[in-house]
Amino acid sequence: MRITIEIDENKIEEIVKETGQKKKSPALAQALDEFLENRKKKEFLSKVMSGGTDYAASNDELEDYSNLER
Repeated sequence: MRITIEIDENKIEEIVKETGQKKKSPALAQALDEFLENRKKKEFLSKVMSGGTDYAASNDELEDYSNLER
């Protein structure tokens, strides 16, 4: 899907650099995918930590997963 949006050029350059992509569009797509994946991880960890799921993990495992976000 094509859309037109305004993004600060410095932010785009940083995203291109951080993703290792050579072009803006693939870099922005990768950054968006990573953002959504991280958001889902946070939601899942929040549910696990609050007891909102029956996922069985030790405290050490949960801390390891939490550290992946940082």
